Amino acid sequence: MTPSLAEQGLPGVLGGVLTDDVAFRAWYDATLPRVYAYLYHRCGRDRALAEELTQQTFVDAIRTHGRTTADDRVKWVIGIARHRLADHFRALERRERSVLRLVSDRRAPEVTWVGPREADDDVADALRRLPAAQRAALVLRYVDDQPVREVARLLGRSEGAVESLLSRGREALRRTLGDER
Repeated sequence: MTPSLAEQGLPGVLGGVLTDDVAFRAWYDATLPRVYAYLYHRCGRDRALAEELTQQTFVDAIRTHGRTTADDRVKWVIGIARHRLADHFRALERRERSVLRLVSDRRAPEVTWVGPREADDDVADALRRLPAAQRAALVLRYVDDQPVREVARLLGRSEGAVESLLSRGREALRRTLGDER
């Protein structure tokens, strides 16, 4: 038999609002689709990546259960998901920089995301082609509608660096979308 949340040392999960397994399950079942959809549309429709980030988001939510109130639980979990997504983009950028150092005399490799591709989704396809840092900045700024200051904080960069990433990313998108249409 699975121990209850209280027996696992997690009484009062999510700020004391959810105090038992049934309530937690109801909250999880209601929140999971929103968190997954949020991540799925921001990570190139890569189902495996969206599932992994969703799982990490809920693990983080349970670990930090005392930091929320009943009124903002979904917004709070989406915020955790946003941080997980930013972490993913930073790690992806580090891997890309490592590859670039190994093949410094070549152009940066094209970044591809494995997953279902919609033929009519030109923008998502164009985003896949961008370096991780530009993609992260564009997604956080325009898809999540975060101010430049918040994007800079999430990516660990200065506001000027983010503005530069946004400018280069927009130009690359224009070129890519112009070539495909």
